[in-house]
Amino acid sequence: MTASQYPRLIATDLDGTLVRSDGTVSDRTRAAVLAAQRAGSVFVMVTARPPRWLHDLAELVGDHGVAIVANGAILYNVVDRTPIRTRLIDPAVGLEVADAIRAELPDVQFAIERPDRYGQEPVYLNRWPKPDDTLIAAVDVLLAEPAAKLLVRHPSLHSDELLARVTPLVGQRVTASHSGGHGLVEISATGVSKAAMLADFAALQGISAAETIAFGDSINDLPMLAWAGRSYGMANAHPEVLALVDETAPTNDEDGVAAVLEELFQPVN
Repeated sequence: MTASQYPRLIATDLDGTLVRSDGTVSDRTRAAVLAAQRAGSVFVMVTARPPRWLHDLAELVGDHGVAIVANGAILYNVVDRTPIRTRLIDPAVGLEVADAIRAELPDVQFAIERPDRYGQEPVYLNRWPKPDDTLIAAVDVLLAEPAAKLLVRHPSLHSDELLARVTPLVGQRVTASHSGGHGLVEISATGVSKAAMLADFAALQGISAAETIAFGDSINDLPMLAWAGRSYGMANAHPEVLALVDETAPTNDEDGVAAVLEELFQPVN
């Protein structure tokens, strides 16, 4: 493949995609990403993670220095640790939505991600260590300021079922999705998605969807995978992802993103 045939933009999800199940990014994957950048492609991480969970991967962001985080709510400068652009949930809308969900699903637990702070209800079940400055408060206090994401956790429902229950309750007031099977739904402002912010980022780079490849594994990746000119679902991906994508890559634990990039960017003899 010649340089003119390389994808101009590589967009990838992190957990379940670029990142292995043990939370690491392999040396092989790092090398493949850096080789693609040296060949002239722009690489961008597009993730549900909050900004603070990107800093260990700062060496992968390239010259542009940014990542798309919080499911597309924040365009984030990883190097400077500052948000560039945000699309946040209006506090009144967020509280209205939270009240509607809890009225039908009283066992739900709420947390929020703001661009600069995490907060949760006292009963919220964390699967990751809380930041030292975590705001512990009732949901009306959590949503007193605009939030990048409203996290909705249920102690027993799978994320697919929880999303199916939550979606008709929130209507068009917000965007609901999920990134895994651990009883968690993630709510963003209306129109926010990985695809929407990726399209904005690509336009800033002068790159079209047709010149973009994307990798993902879960429901929140579907809009991005549909937008990209060529899409890859990991072999470990959600069935809806595998039904949509153009190609299936090896699993995240088999360094599937690296395997594809190595093939695309193999040296020309």
